[in-house]
Parts: sequence; C-alpha cells; structure tokens
Amino acid sequence: MRANVIISIGSFNAALAIMLGAFAAHGLKNQLDSYSLGVFNTAADFHLIHSLALILLGVIANQYRQINCSLVGYLFLVGIILFSGSLYALSVSGWKILGIITPFGGMSFILAWGLLCYQMITAAD
Repeated sequence: MRANVIISIGSFNAALAIMLGAFAAHGLKNQLDSYSLGVFNTAADFHLIHSLALILLGVIANQYRQINCSLVGYLFLVGIILFSGSLYALSVSGWKILGIITPFGGMSFILAWGLLCYQMITAAD
C-alpha cells in the first residue's frame, strides 16, 4: 500500500470517527443508556486514535521507504473494523455476543504497533 493511500484511508476514517462521535453525542444520547453510550464512545475514541495512527504511518512510509508499512496499515484497518465496528454494533443493538469479536480487533492493534516498532528498530538509515 502506497503512503498516500495509507494517509487517505486514515483521513477518511478520522472524518468517519468524528461523525460517529458527534452522532453519539447528539443523536444517541437520549436513545442509549449510559453503559451503551460509553461503549459507543470507546469505539469512537479507538477509531480516531488509530485513524491518526494510519496518517502517521503514511508519513513514516514516506520517510523510511525501505520498510514495508502495508501490513501495519492493514492491521490498523482490520483493528478499526473489528474493534470499533463490533463496539458500535454492540452499543446500538444490545447484542452482547458481538463482544466476542472485539478482542480480535484489539489484537490487530497490538500486532500493528508491535510490527511498526520492530520495523523501525531494524530499519537501516
């Protein structure tokens, strides 16, 4: 995945996270109980953080062309979909079974950060 594509995906997801967070604050605050609203907000927080991580990853990919940032980018994206996506769905549907998916997204985030750390340590200047 090219650096500009990574940045574009991150930017799109950042905008989406902001929209979903605003929707929760204004459209769902009277529709969901405090627990479900907290779950939705956690999803939006992690969504935004990892959207910004994708943007930063694109910048890193431009600076360190010798490392492959594609896998890290895909892992961040899968994490957003599985972690935040499952929490968004759980909070609005009330289907607790969706919580089974969430840890897989968390593991994807952890793998992405670990792989980025490893690649940066082993990158030749």
